[in-house]
Amino acid sequence: MRHKITIVGAGNVGASVALRLAERDYADIVLVDIVEGLPQGKALDILEAGPVVGHDSQVTGTNGYQETSGSDIVVVTSGVARKPGMSRDDLLMTNAGIVSGVVRQAAAASPQAVLIIVSNPLDAMAQVGLAASGFPRRRVIGMAGILDTARFRTFIAQELGASVRDVQAYVLGGHGDTMVPLTQLTTVAGRPVAELIAPERLEQIVQRTRDGGAEIVSLLKTGSAYYAPGAAVVQMVDAILLDTRQILPCSVHLHGEYGVTGVFSGVPARLGSGGLVEVVEMDLSGEDQAALHRSAAAVEEIVGVIEANRTQIDPLLPSLYHHDED
Repeated sequence: MRHKITIVGAGNVGASVALRLAERDYADIVLVDIVEGLPQGKALDILEAGPVVGHDSQVTGTNGYQETSGSDIVVVTSGVARKPGMSRDDLLMTNAGIVSGVVRQAAAASPQAVLIIVSNPLDAMAQVGLAASGFPRRRVIGMAGILDTARFRTFIAQELGASVRDVQAYVLGGHGDTMVPLTQLTTVAGRPVAELIAPERLEQIVQRTRDGGAEIVSLLKTGSAYYAPGAAVVQMVDAILLDTRQILPCSVHLHGEYGVTGVFSGVPARLGSGGLVEVVEMDLSGEDQAALHRSAAAVEEIVGVIEANRTQIDPLLPSLYHHDED
């Protein structure tokens, strides 16, 4: 029996995920969006590429959740972009309401699914998804660290004229200005990156990584990244559905790992059948550990804003401060 994957949100990220997954040819895809015709049209377009590319994935577009029933994985990309005159808090409240609503409906239709949250602000939206679904933490995972790490690896490879395959790195922490690239553990073909790139230049690359999303937004003018985020989601789906047990930097609800409890943050996570298999605790320097704690504190502050306005955002959204079972 083929796997079934639902993607909520048929915008650029959702459609990119749907296309890449269809070409994997191991699952049928359901694309959901509130805009009538949008998911149906994009799904049909992807389906009609099957004879050319050579895949038999069934791709369905819908404006409801009945067709999503029994999904193995639900990818949530829903949300709005910040508009002129809209504060960051306005954006936060709006997207929290959207994510809460779609997660509740998707979870009811697929109570055994693994949720992959992509909506921004990522770590806080993962916390909303955990509360709205009522799922255990192993089945609610945020996609961020894979994308941030990919950007970091790209910039290092370009700097050195090396293959991206030879660059090994991790970017941990929240998906934003407080992310933590682990420069001391970054290697290129086994050599520490500090031996290859001067400290000042390496810090510039770190900062470009932190600004990676904003750099693309500034270039596109009317949109944000979607090819690389889509690829990052698919790497997570591969690890879960194919049970590869690969260690990937993902945002997970921490229960004391790295000295952080009760919020989502990017950490090395082993993914396999059923979602999160384990959080892998690396031996961090004191500086990196402190940076990770600062990042978690920034996420906690955002979560606190949502919690304070929870009943206005969605009267059905449970408290974001709960301790689930593994």
